[in-house]
Amino acid sequence: MTDNRVVRAENLTIRFTRKKMPDIVAARSVTLEVGEKETVALVGESGSGKTTMGRALVRLLRLNSGTLWFKDQNVTTIRGQSLRRYHSQAQLIFQDPFGSLNPFHTVEYHLQRPLMKLRGLSRRGAREAVLDLLAQVGLTPTVIYRGKYPHELSGGQRQRVAIARALAGEPAFVVADEPVSMLDVSLRAEILTLLESLQEQRHLSYLYITHDLASARYLAHRIAVMYGATIVEMAAADTVVRTPAHPYTRLLLAASVGSGAVALPETQSLAPDLSASRRGCAFAPRCPQVMDRCRVQAPKLVDIEPGHATACFLYHDGESRED
Repeated sequence: MTDNRVVRAENLTIRFTRKKMPDIVAARSVTLEVGEKETVALVGESGSGKTTMGRALVRLLRLNSGTLWFKDQNVTTIRGQSLRRYHSQAQLIFQDPFGSLNPFHTVEYHLQRPLMKLRGLSRRGAREAVLDLLAQVGLTPTVIYRGKYPHELSGGQRQRVAIARALAGEPAFVVADEPVSMLDVSLRAEILTLLESLQEQRHLSYLYITHDLASARYLAHRIAVMYGATIVEMAAADTVVRTPAHPYTRLLLAASVGSGAVALPETQSLAPDLSASRRGCAFAPRCPQVMDRCRVQAPKLVDIEPGHATACFLYHDGESRED
């Protein structure tokens, strides 16, 4: 690994078992990395595996196979105190600010717990640190907000508390799982600007999970497009938006409001097959440019030009991956 990689997942697979039903593979041999002070947006429709990947990267899910690196440390199988130390360095901002905060506890309680548990602060030290966190996320006067309960806050204020809680352990890496999707349009820009500002101040690395290519382009340095538990395209944010290569990325762009992109015809609109027995490209059943080999072989993610990779036989005839 090079020094500027903060998190790297190599061939990560996450499988969920179900009684009397086939297993679901929610992430299938995914390789993804985030560098220092870099924001990588993971984009795709609901059910593509984005949230699963985000939770796997902060070790909230068990990894079935593959390797997860944090800087120069293999954190794939760490447990106990080692896992707790990793959790202080890798945090998650949940999508729903209404459901991620306990309605029976104050803002101060929500922030004190990680300050004491992850940073080892005393109760008195944590009380002082709470005020600093609230100021950093723009909740002032801090002495007023620390005693409020979640129901006394607006949606935007709750999300600021959730962001402050993620920062309590002084992480280097933060997964932001659709942090603005539950907010009014008028508040979304404020939260994105806050995340950008905090990244600069704290030298944070982000995995920004979203289905919105517009916000991904605004916040991210690179965009990874996910479909059917696999990465189908990855490039600089402007490259993905201006010159998308994969048919799914072009469909996703056409669905974005104000993109001006021309919609491509789909052969069907069914959800992708996430079964362990799936063969071929995940997008093949919906792809308007599908070829026979797409139904039996899964293309690897390879560079079609420097810094722009896609998993599609339209652009390369190289190796395929059998699922």
